[in-house]
Amino acid sequence: MIYMLLGTGFEETEAVAPLDLLRRAGISVATVGVSGKVITGSHGIPVTADLEIGEVDLTVMEGVILPGGLGGVNSLRGSREAMELIRFAWENHLLTAAICAGPTVLADLGIVDGKNATCYPGCETGMGQAHMVEGAAAVTDGKLITGTSAGCAIPFGLALIAALKGQEAADAVARQIVIR
Repeated sequence: MIYMLLGTGFEETEAVAPLDLLRRAGISVATVGVSGKVITGSHGIPVTADLEIGEVDLTVMEGVILPGGLGGVNSLRGSREAMELIRFAWENHLLTAAICAGPTVLADLGIVDGKNATCYPGCETGMGQAHMVEGAAAVTDGKLITGTSAGCAIPFGLALIAALKGQEAADAVARQIVIR
């Protein structure tokens, strides 16, 4: 199971687009509300999470995804449970992914140090010792995947599929949604 952590103020596009693509590829993904079951995004769109953070089952966890949005990122940072879950994923060599401002949370935990990564333009100072890749929509470095922004949510989602099910599965979803 892949867990997508939703904190109040998350960037809706960065959550919903990759979530949709992953489910189209047949990947089990559960949204996890960090501060309750209904989480409101940065543009006032309420989303009902599949689970609350206390319901996460680490025994079936295959990875974690962090959408950006400054409010969402601050919500994650303010949750001891969320930070422990992210650390657990990385320390157990599970997929660890974040987009926009989300990679700065990974930097807080030292996850991006020495890794190739990207983030929202202007957030680079919060990226620790990451090797920043300019101009990339999404960057994969082993089990770490980072994305740049809401406008890069589709390439980020396809990178997640490629990492979890292979490039052929990602290409099949890209054809299905007629990406150009």
